[in-house]
Amino acid sequence: MDYDSDEGRMTAAEELAAHHPRAAAEALRAIACDDGVGDEVRLSAAEQLPALDPQAAAQACLAIASDKGVGDEVRLSAAELLPAVNPQGATEAFRGIPGDRLRHGPPPPPSPPRPPRPPW
Repeated sequence: MDYDSDEGRMTAAEELAAHHPRAAAEALRAIACDDGVGDEVRLSAAEQLPALDPQAAAQACLAIASDKGVGDEVRLSAAELLPAVNPQGATEAFRGIPGDRLRHGPPPPPSPPRPPRPPW
């Protein structure tokens, strides 16, 4: 197995999960936080972390979501994983993704006040 490739590292981490969940979580967190690894591989590693170690998942997702070198769609996907493991981090992550406002637009204006009810 080629442990120097992104896929080789992922395969090794996935194999660890069955027998050594803590070691697998650390390996997956390292992959997800490594800016030298491809965006999709980083996201795939982060997606596997919540079942093994929610704290490591939060760190990994926040690292991806706040990495300006990662594509916006992958950053948004990582930020969407955060509420389950770190709601506070999710708020910070969504604020930091450029272009998010452009995709979703500004918030709608408030509704007008209701007219008063007739006295009858």
